[in-house]
Amino acid sequence: MSRTALRICPLCEATCGLTLTVEGTKVTGARGDREDVFSKGFICPKGASFGAVDGDPDRLRAPLVRRDGELREATWEEAFDAVAAGLRPVVERYGPHAVGVVLGNPNVHTMAGALYPPVLLAGLRTHSLFTASTVDQMPKHVSSGLLFGDANAIPVPDLDRTDHLLLIGANPLESNGSLCTAPDFPGRLKALKARGGTLTVIDPRRTRTAKLADRHIAILPGTDALLLAAMTHVLFEEHLVDLGELTPHVQGLDELADAVRDFTPEAVAPACDVDADTIRVLARELAAADTAAVYARIGSCTVPHGTLASWLVDVLNILTGNLDRPGGALFPQAATDRTPRPAGPGHGFQLGRWHSRVGRHPEAKGELPLSALAEEIDTATEEGEPIRALIAVAANPVLSAPDGDRLDKALDSLDFMVSVDPYLNETARHADVVLPPPPPSQSPHHDFAFNTLAVRNQVRYTRPAVPLEPGRMAETEILARLTLAATGMHGADPSAVDDLVVGQTLGKAVKDPHSPVHGRDPQQLAALLTGESGPERRLDLMLRLGPYGDGFGARPDGLSLDRLLDHPHGIDLGPLRPRLPQPLKTPSGRIELLPAPIAGDLPRLRQALRERPAGLVLIGRRHLRSNNSWMHNVPALTGGTNRCTLHIHPEDAERLGVRDGEPVRVKGAGGAVTAPAEVTDGVRRGVVSLPHGWGHDRPGTRLSHAAADPGVNVNQLLDGSLLDPLSGNAVLNGVPVQIAPMAPPSVPMS
Repeated sequence: MSRTALRICPLCEATCGLTLTVEGTKVTGARGDREDVFSKGFICPKGASFGAVDGDPDRLRAPLVRRDGELREATWEEAFDAVAAGLRPVVERYGPHAVGVVLGNPNVHTMAGALYPPVLLAGLRTHSLFTASTVDQMPKHVSSGLLFGDANAIPVPDLDRTDHLLLIGANPLESNGSLCTAPDFPGRLKALKARGGTLTVIDPRRTRTAKLADRHIAILPGTDALLLAAMTHVLFEEHLVDLGELTPHVQGLDELADAVRDFTPEAVAPACDVDADTIRVLARELAAADTAAVYARIGSCTVPHGTLASWLVDVLNILTGNLDRPGGALFPQAATDRTPRPAGPGHGFQLGRWHSRVGRHPEAKGELPLSALAEEIDTATEEGEPIRALIAVAANPVLSAPDGDRLDKALDSLDFMVSVDPYLNETARHADVVLPPPPPSQSPHHDFAFNTLAVRNQVRYTRPAVPLEPGRMAETEILARLTLAATGMHGADPSAVDDLVVGQTLGKAVKDPHSPVHGRDPQQLAALLTGESGPERRLDLMLRLGPYGDGFGARPDGLSLDRLLDHPHGIDLGPLRPRLPQPLKTPSGRIELLPAPIAGDLPRLRQALRERPAGLVLIGRRHLRSNNSWMHNVPALTGGTNRCTLHIHPEDAERLGVRDGEPVRVKGAGGAVTAPAEVTDGVRRGVVSLPHGWGHDRPGTRLSHAAADPGVNVNQLLDGSLLDPLSGNAVLNGVPVQIAPMAPPSVPMS
């Protein structure tokens, strides 16, 4: 007997609503939920394959504990006993910084990943935190922190109302968008064009998104900041700056004009291989549009000047008056955001509060560069202890970080490692304990992070579509127990973690004169929380105290968990709206256009005016039916165009003797890989492209389908030395490589 159940898709940032078909406890089908207030029935191949992802037979079903050198199934009690026995002696002997924590991208796709790692980190008090952000998006956090005083105050393009959209290093038709949560991104771009708007794409590849554009500019990889600086120069030079209603909220305009004086279109054109007239047209069209938004993503972040490029994106939106206005770029307001406080100066954003032990890399947003993880484990210095134990939660840095071979060896040298992962993958295979969360159908879902980046304010929550199987443990309980084991409270009831957070949150709220519960009894408020579990009570708490919340009765028409459960397809909270100056947390209480760290990095950008690549440079690429290294074990999501091939332009292929379909050797500073060539004019001359997330050929994993077609690890071409200095983000694009066809096998003489 089949039934249907609703589920928000956790497989990419679009967060589409799904209607699942369930037979017994098995998900047998998935389609778009037409009544979903946000996605309105849209679905992509990943969402359609939810059942296959959910039911992958290689998913671990029980904990693994290393005994006599081998990982063997164990009980949950044995697993957490081993975690406590492995972690606590390291903390007690060497201090908290000797325990590293690595958080992978899937953390932001689950409720557990949003709610519990902050508690774990607060309890451990380690500075050795590494996340996927520093191989992806950290430049945007840093630039937002410096401009607005809050690293999480990231404006998103108002896709549904803009007249002019400039996309840089983004391919949302295949990635579904990033740092811009938008179900049916392709449909939204087509609607932009249908209403007479303009779409411009700047990308070294002629991607699916670029093919849709009115204009595609094949820039030289890594030079986005130069192009954006030249556009900024044109706005000042041609008196096109018009702050509009932003005027009282902005400081540093004259200083900014002086800072970009050297970046004329004529000076920039040779470096980025875009002619000066085109640069001027881009700036003029942006200024002339009724409404416009500039949006850049991973291609502009994973380059040597990623923070400067991210900063200049918002600078252009500000100078044209398009920040914080409909049709421009606005700050979303999520239902679980903190209670809005009155506008005014804040503490601002600081970089470099501590540094990594070996490379002396400054922290950014509390994180150290993932590129530095290996050296922090395998290199001894006088600056404190190396990392001796590691907690990896939904992370596979052996594939996602530069120089996976070195990290592979470093992980083997740890005293102890615990991995929270549904698979025994290239990283988890090194763990002493593996704690597998259940399939997504057996977990609740609310998007804490992605709703802060959504192109429309809304709120949705889905309970588990399928009951938790016997022998499984909820991911929320796994992370709660892990937190207790790591912080010296092993054996305590896991509900203690939720009770602690609820108590602390309410204790602060009742003392806050701006809170709707100011002056009330926190224990009485805690008793009013609803929900079937600790995580649901915490969600109820955040909703009630949030910007749309009921304030525990203070606003009868406000949000609570009960009200959200009464709306299974979600509650629409309306289009994005202007919010300044409330989001600003800078010391001045204004947008600080030229922060000191940015000004200090501009000489490095001026030096780039004189730099030219001597040979081929490498860029990555994304696939619609993939998400980093997650999904290569699902047959329905591999094959076809989702292949690990080297894209190379026909002229470069002919010059180097490379033939389509034949293997080529790609060599970089970190090593060499061999991949089949795919000769295509979809990539510009002088540039080659390999996709990210492949390389499933290491022994000791349990990824049977992925291992049958492993591809190669593009990050092995990097040695980890190239970083954006402000954010610590790895430089993955625009790096020099050498290409050579593999010699044909010799034929023995008869």
